[in-house]
Amino acid sequence: MRVLFVHQNFPGQYRHVAPALAARPGYEVVALGINPAPPLPGVRHLRYPVEGRSTPDTHGLARDFETKVLRGEAAARAALRLRAEGFVPDVICGHPGWGETLFLKDVWPDAKLLSFVEFAYSARGADVGFDPEFPGSGGDEAAFAVRVRNAAHYLAFEASDWLVTPTAWQASRIPAPFRTRVSIIHDGIDTEAVRPNPQARITLDRDGSSFGPGDEIVTFVNRNLEPYRGYHSFMRALPEILRRRPRARAVIVGGNEVSYGARAPGGRSWREIFLEEVRGDLDLARVHFVGKVPYATYLSLLQVSAVHVYLTYPFVLSWSLLEAMAAGCAIVGSATPPVEEVIRDGENGILVDFFSPPAIAQAVIGLLADPAAGEPLRRAARHSAQGYDLRRVCLPRHLRLIEDLAAGRIPA
Repeated sequence: MRVLFVHQNFPGQYRHVAPALAARPGYEVVALGINPAPPLPGVRHLRYPVEGRSTPDTHGLARDFETKVLRGEAAARAALRLRAEGFVPDVICGHPGWGETLFLKDVWPDAKLLSFVEFAYSARGADVGFDPEFPGSGGDEAAFAVRVRNAAHYLAFEASDWLVTPTAWQASRIPAPFRTRVSIIHDGIDTEAVRPNPQARITLDRDGSSFGPGDEIVTFVNRNLEPYRGYHSFMRALPEILRRRPRARAVIVGGNEVSYGARAPGGRSWREIFLEEVRGDLDLARVHFVGKVPYATYLSLLQVSAVHVYLTYPFVLSWSLLEAMAAGCAIVGSATPPVEEVIRDGENGILVDFFSPPAIAQAVIGLLADPAAGEPLRRAARHSAQGYDLRRVCLPRHLRLIEDLAAGRIPA
């Protein structure tokens, strides 16, 4: 069998699927991407350039679509070169978010196209307009932009033989005409590698202090610190947490760039803006911004965490939440989808109002004050995370989905 993976930043969500297929006898696995990729066993990775850029006088609402067409054309030209070499895939696994899959069914009409749907945008009921503090993120103009942004997605959905998405809530955002061809399969987390460790230690470089399980370490982890992931709500809760718990320390992981949503005004970072807002009320000696850390450090941090706070707009579920659960963290999460899909309030974590710093603070303080009360939550969180285990659950389901499509079977 021949399988083609298409992702601008390969391997992305295919980090485990692609080499698992390549390890099977008789499989040929090729990947197309724009950016450099780490070598994966048995996977031939080809990069292609995107030629040209959006024209300066393109209408603002059309610019996003034009960019996706440029990327789709670049991927299609790389596909044509593969076809000229004699490569004809049985299955194409692609992320349509940036336009790369737009024309692939025109190059290989008989190949089965499996599209990974990370998020289908909508003007209501999800991230757009969710946060009233940023009114520019909603309204008529935002609705116009969302409709045009989705144009390339819908073309990709129409061309796809099947779709796959990580959570039921993300599946529910897919337009109704395409929902009959969707499998819900999470990317998966390695619950053997990510697990509780009573011997874990972290050292905070500023003062050289070392901490382990049992210390009052409050953790907050984002790829980048920004409103989409509740950084502003967390920072507004932090002064009361540190005031009420004089031994507590907050360790905040994340960069100063923007992964989602708008950039901060005035050339500043969201981290700077919301830190300045509460700076006068914080004991800064107990607030540790550690930036982006190596994965081993991140795991140790989860393993020593007394309380892990995860907040998000209704959007894509972060791997970090499931990894925190697998590490046995006591979770305080926002009562927003899809968090509510994995955290059941009072059973495997505590859910709070995204917009209520007092509620966030009270939940964290309660868990710090009574660690024994958090133990059932920790055990239940670990148990829930095992339902998303990479090796036993998610990877086998994903491989079976690809096999079913290649064989012409309707996926279960």
